[in-house]
Amino acid sequence: QVQLVESGGGLVQAGGSLRLSCAASGRTFSRYAMAWFRQAPGKDRDFVAAISYSGGTTYYADSAKGRFTISRDNAKNTVYLQMNSLKPEDTAVYYCASSRVGGATDYERGYDYWGQGTQVTVSS
Repeated sequence: QVQLVESGGGLVQAGGSLRLSCAASGRTFSRYAMAWFRQAPGKDRDFVAAISYSGGTTYYADSAKGRFTISRDNAKNTVYLQMNSLKPEDTAVYYCASSRVGGATDYERGYDYWGQGTQVTVSS
């Protein structure tokens, strides 16, 4: 059974930083792309960033470019999202997702396993 467990969320002031982690188990982590999505209250879930199975390719939403960095450690079965220069509009529940394939994509249906989410709140 595949499990994805996010951690690292919390409350931070605008301009601050957070590092989210997602620990995966139950499948060969290094074979699959991983991604982060987020969902703000009353809004749809949106793509944030994705990383290919090897870590060689990354893909970001425009809102994340230049501020967020996705990375992975296949030896630790963990994917990370470093978030800098946080803004109040980054406030959301952040979800880790595991892809059906090795290539990174922003297509939500390309991900077949999801974590429970971690809350990120950015105060102004």
